[in-house]
Amino acid sequence: QVQLVESGGGLVQAGGSLRLSCAASGRTFSSYGMGWFRQSPGKEREFVAGISWSGGSTYYAASMQGRFTISRDNAKNTVYLQMNSLKPEDTDVYYCAGRPGPIKVGTSLRIHAEEYDYWGQGTQVTVSS
Repeated sequence: QVQLVESGGGLVQAGGSLRLSCAASGRTFSSYGMGWFRQSPGKEREFVAGISWSGGSTYYAASMQGRFTISRDNAKNTVYLQMNSLKPEDTDVYYCAGRPGPIKVGTSLRIHAEEYDYWGQGTQVTVSS
């Protein structure tokens, strides 16, 4: 079992930056693939970024590539999402998610919410224009 708690959300002006953190409990965190998703009311949860258990491989949704950076510190049981050059359309609730397996199997990247077993409560990110 892994419990996830996000933090770091808030209000920022367009062009600004935020760093989200996801603190995990559980001894097996370092063996979990981790991801960040976001969701607007009435919409499906959208994949933002993913990272392998070792941190050696990272993956991004096309619209976040170059602006967002996912990283992890297994010694601290924490995953991060550095978000730069934020846009008003980045306004969403951001969720941390974990799965006890690889983020990518062959050519198949795990980008669907149902492929992740553990979720945090979410943190609101609001970008003003």
